[in-house]
Amino acid sequence: MKQFFKFMFASFAGTLLTLFVLLFIMIGMFSALISMAEKEQVKLKLNTVLVASFDTPVVDRTTKNPFENFDFMSFKSNNPIGLNDVLKNIEKAAADPNIAGIYLDLTELSTGMANMEEIREKLVAFKESGKFIISYSEGYSQASYYLASVSDEIYLNPDGMIMFKGLYTQIAFLKNMLEKIEVEPQIIRGPDNKFKSAVEPLMYDKMSEANREQMEQLLNSAWGRFLVAISESRGISIEQLNQIADELALSNADKALELKFVDGLAYKDEILAKLREKTGLESDAKIESVSMGKYTNAVIDKPSRSRDKIAVIYAVGEISSGNGSETSIGSEALSKTIRKAREDEKIKAIVFRVNSPGGSALASEVIRREVELAKNAKPFIVSMGNVAASGGYWISTNADYIFADPTTITGSIGVFGVIPNMKGLFNNKFGITFDKVMTNKNADFIDVMEPISPFQYAVIQKEVVRIYDDFTSLVAETRGLRQSYVDSIGQGRVWTGVDALEIGLVDELGGLEKAIAFAAEKAGLSDYKVSELPEQKDPFKQLIEEMGGQARTKALLKTELGEYYDYIEYMHQVSQMKGIQARLPFYMKIN
Repeated sequence: MKQFFKFMFASFAGTLLTLFVLLFIMIGMFSALISMAEKEQVKLKLNTVLVASFDTPVVDRTTKNPFENFDFMSFKSNNPIGLNDVLKNIEKAAADPNIAGIYLDLTELSTGMANMEEIREKLVAFKESGKFIISYSEGYSQASYYLASVSDEIYLNPDGMIMFKGLYTQIAFLKNMLEKIEVEPQIIRGPDNKFKSAVEPLMYDKMSEANREQMEQLLNSAWGRFLVAISESRGISIEQLNQIADELALSNADKALELKFVDGLAYKDEILAKLREKTGLESDAKIESVSMGKYTNAVIDKPSRSRDKIAVIYAVGEISSGNGSETSIGSEALSKTIRKAREDEKIKAIVFRVNSPGGSALASEVIRREVELAKNAKPFIVSMGNVAASGGYWISTNADYIFADPTTITGSIGVFGVIPNMKGLFNNKFGITFDKVMTNKNADFIDVMEPISPFQYAVIQKEVVRIYDDFTSLVAETRGLRQSYVDSIGQGRVWTGVDALEIGLVDELGGLEKAIAFAAEKAGLSDYKVSELPEQKDPFKQLIEEMGGQARTKALLKTELGEYYDYIEYMHQVSQMKGIQARLPFYMKIN
């Protein structure tokens, strides 16, 4: 009996401890949510410094997702700030009499090249206000230095370095892994899609010559943009910049100072002293500062009373059928959003912010149809973000006007299909065999447990060719080009925004704010509100919906795997492909 009570109390104590731990976790998450959901107006004192650190990824739109970038170790929500709020805040700070200047506290900068370009251009415009921009870091990455180069003064820790080496990208190839597990990727693509290398990682163990050609063109175009901007800001010739990159000459702080990449070497306390000097404070006085995230809630202008609106519709992520999410595009949900904006009499123009590598060709066409209808009803302007390729370009074609950032990755006009043959994996690795009975010759179309027949292959091939013809015909018609010309710049090839402008795929270089101003002009508006769509869910509702575990698992994986998480996500996307695809030719991360 004594042992019974001993084990009973031990079990009870264990259960109680578990409940306390779970309660602690829930309190932590709800505290983070409450903190995130608070929209209390920020009131600033005179000579406040706006601090921009960008220590979380800069996405297109600030999210309300409670699990986005949630730190399960500290129970803090490190929600990424959106480009939409960053641009608004910098413009607001230029006119805010309480903001003395901007302090860029930079080490890493996690965002796409186009978003980075828009932030930099906005900082250039901020300098016209006469307010200062000071940048400091213990060590600059190449991306963070590109942003810092706009500053009036750039400082580096005496033991720091600047990573300045040129751009590179690395593509993961899965061919050998698939062979080891005996999975055969059955690939169907158009005969002329020589640049459509989305399937290359499944076929080869290295880049084809065509793929290498387009990658070199892409990187050189983007690098050239980097060099011109830094050369103009720092007064260093492009030839010298390339030499510095080739020799990795900025591996120590003294060399960075000697080569005029920075204006001084300093420790953090010395930077704080400079900020006090800039804001007219005594040496021991507290510096008034506000983070970029909190400054979003600062109001200096009265909101417009106009009933007229410009809708900014965000199309972010992979394209598929269904409802999608904040980080993926569902054709059903996005089509509904575009339709509502078209039918809303208060919305006088639409700006379509596209940041997508593409996906399902069918889902892309469903969305494109709604774009066509909306364009016929009111001005419809596309603003391309980091990527608007393949399906991302497809859904943009019917716009009145297309803006792209100079480093936007776009084009990729091509289609393909992939059907895995998993017979070897199940038969030889798992010892599982299959048998079947059919009523018709092709009742097993499509069976992933055995090779597709030559006839079935031909059926799919015919559809791939037809959809590619539809794609090139669509681009030719909407862009005023010959279809043969579109085919010559298509074939799955990707282009930067600069090159896309030259070959006629976009109309003008510029970011989101330029697109909004253009839409207002087309709609004849001088006073208007900007309405961002789709409407974001309440964070508490998202918490309830996502308690199932998928969001938590994703957040934990991102925390543990860091930069390698992207490769896991890419393989997951490959496994989820359905139907004929119009997507970016590969998983690519430019460093």
